Amino acid sequence: MTWIHENWKGLSLCLAIAVPAWLLGQQFPVVGGPVIAILLGMILALLLRDKAPYEKGIKFTSKKILQYAVILLGFGLNLRVILETGRQSLPIIAATIAVSLVTAYALHRAMRIPSRVSVLVGVGSSICGGSAIAATAPVIDAGDEEVAQAISIIFFFNVLAAILFPNFGVLLGFSQTSGEAFGIFAGTAVNDTSSVTAAAATWDAMHGLGSATLDKAVTVKLTRTLAIIPITLVLALLRARKEKSAASSFSLKQIFPFFILYFIGASLITTIALSLGADAAVFAPVKELSKFFIVLAMAAIGLNTNIVKLIRTGGKPLVMGCACWISITAVSLVMQHLLGLW
Repeated sequence: MTWIHENWKGLSLCLAIAVPAWLLGQQFPVVGGPVIAILLGMILALLLRDKAPYEKGIKFTSKKILQYAVILLGFGLNLRVILETGRQSLPIIAATIAVSLVTAYALHRAMRIPSRVSVLVGVGSSICGGSAIAATAPVIDAGDEEVAQAISIIFFFNVLAAILFPNFGVLLGFSQTSGEAFGIFAGTAVNDTSSVTAAAATWDAMHGLGSATLDKAVTVKLTRTLAIIPITLVLALLRARKEKSAASSFSLKQIFPFFILYFIGASLITTIALSLGADAAVFAPVKELSKFFIVLAMAAIGLNTNIVKLIRTGGKPLVMGCACWISITAVSLVMQHLLGLW
């Protein structure tokens, strides 16, 4: 009862933002519910005179609900099918992730961009946008403003990719009778799932390919999502090493991302159930709930974000996001060409 008394106001406020943001996100998938929730939360934060009664509930939503969202996301992943159908794209995925992380690290050192923001932008650009940021933030103990900044940057380049890439693909000479080349390109070069599907569906519509491109792009994108696991575990170990050298009373248990283990467990449950003949539609409601939880957590992050400060300090991270986006796009195209896919 005490927990409910302390948290219900903040949870209710986040829910009041998340529901319309979720509905608007369904109507405008290129923008997406998470970004709308952050923006609405930021605006409401400017109007909220006394945030104290809501603080505990907002903090719980931005931290714990975010972890629950990542765990539930695992129920959408059939590891066996993803690894089988995504094998041809794995070299491209590995190359794009590597170049994005290296680019983020180089600009972090050269431009003195805060380390946590650099990690979030690098991981969000290279793996799967908002989901990767959601998984990484608790591991590196990122603040809400840092998460909001990274999400905003990823969103900006997501929208550009969804709008520009279909016509860019025509200019490059991608096959218009098969969705394979553009599907792999969209799945490896576009950050967030919503924008991947938007770009791929546009290509299908432009060239009358049904859902061939979309199916390919989503499979490649889900294969990329698996990179959340090793990346977050490595970040946890790096943080553990740093914390251990900085303090004698260090405990790996305190910072280890156990929710990632639950994420793996959820993926394994899905994989086993589907191999035994279960219908994939059984897991659809859980996948939708995970997406709604991300929107709910983003509403809380928006409420904890100073929009004026975000705009004032956003220049350098935006340059980093642009550099990561361009480098990923270039490497994806080069790797496809080398592998004979384009």
